[in-house]
Amino acid sequence: MDINELTDRIYLTVKNHALEPGRYARWLWQNEEGTRKLGNNEYGCADAANILYSIGRFPQDPDERAACVKALQAFQDAGTGLFYEGTHHAIHCTAHCIAALELFDAKPLWPLNALAEQAKPSAIGDFLNGLDWERTAWSQAHQGAGIYAAFILTGNASHAWQDAYFDWLTRNADPEFGISRRGAVQAGLLRPSHHLFGWFHYLFNFSFARRPFPYAERIVDTCIDLYKSGDLSEDFGRSTNFMEIDWIYSLNRAAVQSGHRLAEARDCLREFARQYIPDLLAIDWQKHEDWNDLHMLFGAVCALAELQQALPGELRSDYPLKLVLDRRPFI
Repeated sequence: MDINELTDRIYLTVKNHALEPGRYARWLWQNEEGTRKLGNNEYGCADAANILYSIGRFPQDPDERAACVKALQAFQDAGTGLFYEGTHHAIHCTAHCIAALELFDAKPLWPLNALAEQAKPSAIGDFLNGLDWERTAWSQAHQGAGIYAAFILTGNASHAWQDAYFDWLTRNADPEFGISRRGAVQAGLLRPSHHLFGWFHYLFNFSFARRPFPYAERIVDTCIDLYKSGDLSEDFGRSTNFMEIDWIYSLNRAAVQSGHRLAEARDCLREFARQYIPDLLAIDWQKHEDWNDLHMLFGAVCALAELQQALPGELRSDYPLKLVLDRRPFI
């Protein structure tokens, strides 16, 4: 499967969202509710950098790179040290902007004062324990995973803190499904796929830290079961979103790490790719709502990058895609 046409459309979309050097819009038009932050936007700037890195079009000119860094750093609140955009929790936005800065070998200007308490090894377990794992596991993972990314990329994650963080997640992981906190899926308040979409965020932290996934074999089983039963989502693979990378990454990395059902996992990924890529190509990319949301488009770019890595030689592009998660955590 040739994906050059997709990467060309992706590049043109990013260029269409450029405002001036380093500054990007997330959206090109307002929604019916009038709630979008048009113009220069945290996720517009961060995801333009993420996408350009992924497709091999990252800025090379020193002045352009400096403008990108300046634009991202300007979003940080000097008092709290956080980044705010409104569509996601501030910890998500903070981790996302810091992770984008890392692509330029840069850091935020100010310390993460609002998270100082959580930087204590003795406090991170209470923080994770306080998240709502049963009702909003997907969105709560933005905080639970984002805090690790924000700390590790700013030098605030001591060895003791990292041990406390990963030890809590490992002790509390669910041995039955391999995703979410022990007992959360069984509570039945969310679709199991929503727990997977949340747990993915912790998995890329485990991967970055070179630590083993808890219950990797059960992650594989759950990912395959959800795919074969069609229980991931009604529009899974048929839009521009993050659900696809969440499932692809979790299945591929857990199967590779454990060796469990590896051939079957790749068959699932291959079957999915044969449906997913034509569906992306069928999108009216200049008018599609989610395609023209740079944050949602970034999700699709990540999905393509992981599929290309999982299926060697089967997805062809002139420049091999690079998943940003293989460089640093958080998307």
